[in-house]
Amino acid sequence: MKYTKIIVFIIILIIAIFLGIFRNNILKLFYPKKYSEIVSVYSEKYQVDDKLIYAVIKAESNFDEKAVSHKDAVGLMQLMENTALEVASKYNISIDLENTKEDIANIQNNINIGTKYLSVLIEKYGNTELAVAAYNAGIGTVDNWIEKGMINKDGSNIENIPYKETNNYVRKILRNYKVYRELY
Repeated sequence: MKYTKIIVFIIILIIAIFLGIFRNNILKLFYPKKYSEIVSVYSEKYQVDDKLIYAVIKAESNFDEKAVSHKDAVGLMQLMENTALEVASKYNISIDLENTKEDIANIQNNINIGTKYLSVLIEKYGNTELAVAAYNAGIGTVDNWIEKGMINKDGSNIENIPYKETNNYVRKILRNYKVYRELY
């Protein structure tokens, strides 16, 4: 009995030491930087922190380029067709209109359009919190929340987002973003 407790303690200690030493390597398995060449290009082009792009991809599709949401958003960054076409048109990003959905889901195009859209939202709102909220709920919705005083323009009370899905989404992105910044 006495030796069993000592053995269990030693095993727990070894596991704790192992996890402490290899924590970052283990976390990197769950928070990868896939498609880094593409992300890097658009991160630089649109001046969006690559770690934020990875945080969005992680939350939106968990790096599954074939992901399609129940609302029909597609690709790594889960773009709605209308939003993707609007951004592509406004910022001269070429989309094949005969195969629109497939072209938007294309890894290169998806990261290009998604990152450009994030950059537009960050510029509009001046902070990551509201930009991410608008990425999920839409610009009109976030503008309405601000206008009604439900959330502040500076994103300081982001926890007051009234849509549960968007509230959870923003928290998830910010958590992922923090992990990516700490790991990389």
